[in-house]
Amino acid sequence: MDRESRSAGTGEGGPSGGTPTLSDADFHKLAAFIEGELGIRMPDTKRIMLESRLQKRLRHFGLASFSDYLKLVFSDSGRETELINMIDAVTTNKTDFFREADHFDYLIEHIVPEARRISGAGSSRPLEIWSAGCSTGEEPYTIAMVLAERRSADPGFSFRIFASDLSSQVLEKAQDAIYDEERAAIVPLSFKKKYMLRSKDRGQPRIRMKPEIRSFLSFARINFMEESYPLDRSFDVVFCRNVIIYFERKIQEMILRRICEHVRPGGWLILGHSETLTGMDLPLRGVAPTIYIRK
Repeated sequence: MDRESRSAGTGEGGPSGGTPTLSDADFHKLAAFIEGELGIRMPDTKRIMLESRLQKRLRHFGLASFSDYLKLVFSDSGRETELINMIDAVTTNKTDFFREADHFDYLIEHIVPEARRISGAGSSRPLEIWSAGCSTGEEPYTIAMVLAERRSADPGFSFRIFASDLSSQVLEKAQDAIYDEERAAIVPLSFKKKYMLRSKDRGQPRIRMKPEIRSFLSFARINFMEESYPLDRSFDVVFCRNVIIYFERKIQEMILRRICEHVRPGGWLILGHSETLTGMDLPLRGVAPTIYIRK
């Protein structure tokens, strides 16, 4: 799951009552909240992005200024009803099926047999996997397809996938499991036939993951900045790819330490190819590029 985020405005509409702009004060207030509560870096270079993303929320409420919107968001009632929509608006999620595909090869060729040998995962109990920062679901559904393929050759093999994200909107999309057909172009044809349904409306070609694949997944919202995560079990494998790059270094280490608390000793943590643990004091040992075992 990836996250991203003009010259100072007055916070009001322009001279002729045009599009509202973020004042310095309002931008800094928002940036401080986003960095403090979500851990996401929000330098001044992201002001235009932040302003653009929140225009829709202003229009939704018929508000003329960002100052009015911030008063709403940070009011008692706004924290209950609108804050989550603001968070959804300012977080970006980019993902693909079979992104960084070598990780899925390693999962099947090395992790699955080793986890079964060491702890019986996949046979005496399900192999437990967490897709942390799952975005719109392409990653956990890719995991489900490759493991379902493994299961077709070994009917006794079992697994469960838990997927989480900060954004409630992308979690809804992940649970719906409906995608534009072009997003599935990279998926092998045999997988498409087995695990995907095509829409009958060829004017708007879409696919949906079949119920069999959806049944392996469960979803929940998790904010990595929370002191503890609402998880009732540990995992054999955690995919946390292309997520921590949006956080400051010290926050990256804090998040990974908390995630490690939910990785079984001897279990695996998989990061994105652009992420590194260099200089971090974590209970992990590298076994392949961006793949680590919990000590």
